[in-house]
Amino acid sequence: MRAFIKNYIAAEKARREEEGREAGFSLIELIVVVVILGILVAIAIPVFLNIQGQARDNAAGSVAATAATQAASQIAQGDPLDISNLDTGNVDQLEFVDASGDTAATVTPPTTIETICVWAVVDGSANAYAGPGC
Repeated sequence: MRAFIKNYIAAEKARREEEGREAGFSLIELIVVVVILGILVAIAIPVFLNIQGQARDNAAGSVAATAATQAASQIAQGDPLDISNLDTGNVDQLEFVDASGDTAATVTPPTTIETICVWAVVDGSANAYAGPGC
C-alpha cells in the first residue's frame, strides 16, 4: 500500500511538472495568507500600545523607588533632606507626600526612614508612589 501511494504521488508530481501547473500560488492561497496576516496585525497593535503604557508606569515606579532610596540614605547619613537634591533623572514631578497622598506644600520632608513616601510623575501620565511611609 505504501509503495502504491508513493508511486501515485510521484506520478502526480511528474504530470503537474509536464503540464506546467507549478507556476505559483493560487488566488485562494494568497487570500488566506493575507487574512492570516491581518488577524496577526489586529492582535499585535493593541499589545504594542499597551507595552508603551506599561513602560511609562514602570519608569515612574523606578524613579519613585530611587528617590525614596536616596532620601533614606540622606536621612541615615544625617544630611539635610530636600526633594531638589534627589538625582532621579528625567521626571515631570517629584514630591514628598504623607500617608494620605497629600502633595500640598504643607507636607514637610520626612524626618525618619519609616515616614518616607515619594510621588513621581513621568511623561505627564504615569505616576507612582514608593517608600515605607506610603
